[in-house]
Amino acid sequence: MGFIRDHEPQVYALMRIVTGFLFLWHGLQKVVGWPEPMPPGVPAFITWTAGPIELVGGILVMIGLVTRPAAFLCSGLMAFAYWMGHGLSKLDQGAVGLLPSMNGGEPAAIYCFVFLYICARGAGPMSVEGA
Repeated sequence: MGFIRDHEPQVYALMRIVTGFLFLWHGLQKVVGWPEPMPPGVPAFITWTAGPIELVGGILVMIGLVTRPAAFLCSGLMAFAYWMGHGLSKLDQGAVGLLPSMNGGEPAAIYCFVFLYICARGAGPMSVEGA
C-alpha cells in the first residue's frame, strides 16, 4: 500500500473537495429548492438555518477557504442534526433507535466526523489557503 501513501496529501484534498461538493447540494436544496424542493412539513428553522450553513460551508470546505472554522461549523451542524433529527427523535424505539443504521442518521454521523477531521487537518493542498 506504499503507492497510495505517497499520494496521501492529494487523496486528503480529494476527500475534502468531494465532501464539500456533496454537502453544498444539501444546502442548495434547502435554500433555493433545487435540484428538487424540500418535502412538505420540513420546519423553517431547518431550511433557513441549516441550508445556508450547508451551502456556504460546503463551498468553503470544497475550495479550501477558512476551512477549519467552516468545517467545525458543518461538523457541529451535523452533530445537532443527528441528535435532533435521528437520535433523540427515535428514543421511543429504545437503544436500537440510537443506532445510525436504524434511525437513518448514518449520513449525518459520517459528515460530522469527516468535517471534524477536516477541521483538525486544515485545508491541505489544492486549496485557496494552500495557494
